Amino acid sequence: MALYEHTFIARQDLSNAQAESLIEHFGAVLTDNGGKVVENEYWGLKTMAYKINKNRKGHYAFLRSDAPAPAVAEMERLMRLHEDVMRVLTIKVDEHEEGPSVVIQAKNSRDERRRER
Repeated sequence: MALYEHTFIARQDLSNAQAESLIEHFGAVLTDNGGKVVENEYWGLKTMAYKINKNRKGHYAFLRSDAPAPAVAEMERLMRLHEDVMRVLTIKVDEHEEGPSVVIQAKNSRDERRRER
């Protein structure tokens, strides 16, 4: 099986719990089709550089998976059909990085600097 990283943006009018349930839903799609979710992260509500479907913000989510190509294709198909998902990006990688993603690392370092003040 191949290793993938998936990032998607959900609509801004969803609650945090609804956005996190989308992560679980699409992870379940992968596992139902023979893959597995290695790690998932909810990056939070972030401001986008430009409007997408009249939305200025979006809930960002990130998944690392080990899945066959048909499972990934099915998940992407369902993401594109889902009314709450605005954008999807899937990248095939050679290996997954250990630890949290760069976005989470940056957030943690900002939090540490604020505590030091």
